[in-house]
Amino acid sequence: MVRDASRVETFSDGVFAVVLTVMAVELLQNGPARDPGQALPDALVQAWPAYLAYVITFGIAGQIWLGHHNMWRYVVRVDQVLVMVNLLVLLFVAAIPFTADLLSDNLRGNEAEQRLTAALYLGTVLGESFFFNVSWWWARRHHLLHPDLDPRLAAAVSRRLVVRPLLYTVAFAFVFVDPILSLLLYLLLLVGLSLVRRPGDLPRAAEVAGQVSGRDR
Repeated sequence: MVRDASRVETFSDGVFAVVLTVMAVELLQNGPARDPGQALPDALVQAWPAYLAYVITFGIAGQIWLGHHNMWRYVVRVDQVLVMVNLLVLLFVAAIPFTADLLSDNLRGNEAEQRLTAALYLGTVLGESFFFNVSWWWARRHHLLHPDLDPRLAAAVSRRLVVRPLLYTVAFAFVFVDPILSLLLYLLLLVGLSLVRRPGDLPRAAEVAGQVSGRDR
């Protein structure tokens, strides 16, 4: 038996909200430690790994939420398998604050610690992305998407979802050259993915207005 998808989407939004809130709380609790006599600007500068990890991780979590929101606009029904796969997506999403905290704590450690924490970080992101792809594939294969969805758009979304983990893997490869460079590449990817219009994205206000005016004629 299949059911309406609204409860799953609402629950998922709640998990994303908690994850983003935990990240903000972690940043507040782990403010720059100041040695006696150390000026605040110096303490802030020394805490840059935590800020960099926070910005990148918040961006990644935001991109995941946006992609989840866009995908579930087309999902009108769910079955047991899709619900379970979505829970696996959320399993990795919920682990993002933990891996981000490890990353910021060990970013200035030795090479082995840097690479291990970077690998855990990437593993979390790729795990989420893998099950995200599986959830979309399952929804397409078992006709859980909106019946009016253009098959060409559904195929384009599938191709788009495959690209993201490939780009993240490329960024991770640079951890063996320089962990900081790898993180900066993550940041550049986030900026690029935010600026480029991709299949399945929400339409802009002007496009919505044009569609409405076209229907009114």
